[in-house]
Amino acid sequence: MDTFLTKNPAAAAEFVKRGGVVAFPTETVYGLGANVFDAAAVAKIFEAKRRPADNPLIAHVGSLDQIGRLAREIPPAAEKFIAAFFPAPLTLVLPKAEKVPLAATAGLATIGVRMPRHPLAQEFLRACETPVVAPSANLSGRPSPTAWEAVFEDLNGRIDCILQGAATEIGLESTVVDCTTDAPLVLRAGAVSLEQLREIVPATRNYRVRPGEVARSPGLRHRHYSPRAKVILISDFGFRISDSSGFIGLREPENLISDFGFRISDSSGFIGLREPEQKFALTRVCGSVAEYAHEVFAFFRECDHRGIATIYCETVDESGLGAALMDRLRRAAE
Repeated sequence: MDTFLTKNPAAAAEFVKRGGVVAFPTETVYGLGANVFDAAAVAKIFEAKRRPADNPLIAHVGSLDQIGRLAREIPPAAEKFIAAFFPAPLTLVLPKAEKVPLAATAGLATIGVRMPRHPLAQEFLRACETPVVAPSANLSGRPSPTAWEAVFEDLNGRIDCILQGAATEIGLESTVVDCTTDAPLVLRAGAVSLEQLREIVPATRNYRVRPGEVARSPGLRHRHYSPRAKVILISDFGFRISDSSGFIGLREPENLISDFGFRISDSSGFIGLREPEQKFALTRVCGSVAEYAHEVFAFFRECDHRGIATIYCETVDESGLGAALMDRLRRAAE
């Protein structure tokens, strides 16, 4: 049976109240939501997405007073971030309340909490009358959906409802900050930058997951954001690319090309900030890092639709939103 489509947030919320799963727009990407306190409904998210059970979810709230239903306490740093940013593309990791099922947190004693600023998301969440746990509304590993049509492509018949809104504003998932440590740790980069966070809590710093460590945030362990095409990062335009090239040298390329000779194939795509000298089968030149971040997942999906075999992505400076964009590009290239 096809997934029910609606533009009415109250109608979509009724599915959540009945234990169903609903995709809905936020300012970052489309989320796939269920009642956080309904373990059976939460399990449906993992089944629909084919999501690994050890990948924690993020709870979305429609009002600040709902945070107290999810968190055992709100540390001082989190209080400062909430006052400065919420509603925002920002997730705060807090000590979870006892009544939050472990299924929603991948067995962790913490829960990620976010209050979206997207008007339609806020209407939907208020109508649900409960916090809603919601990862991105795509099949696990695929590029995150920035339009309801992408959700339909991945999950039609696998979920109950899609709340149809416009394409998302930002296009990358929220910043995730762990507030349960002595100094706040940025677990995942997003539109709220490290520089902005440090203006509120100067001790905030980046965190890098260590091999074998339990994932403390979505997007840290499993392969993410990946099209079917091979993704290669490039930082210089004085070269040509060949999909059938070999390499020997003193450095491990790691899918990052900076000054090696290569040729473009007819089944290659390119996205970046500068017009490439070579001709690609599909090219997207963006006017800013913000536009690049907004367009990248949709471009990945368009390349898949056109049978593109290799996507070359220009690297950007890793400051502000550029840090989040480079994080997603590197993970797509893994």
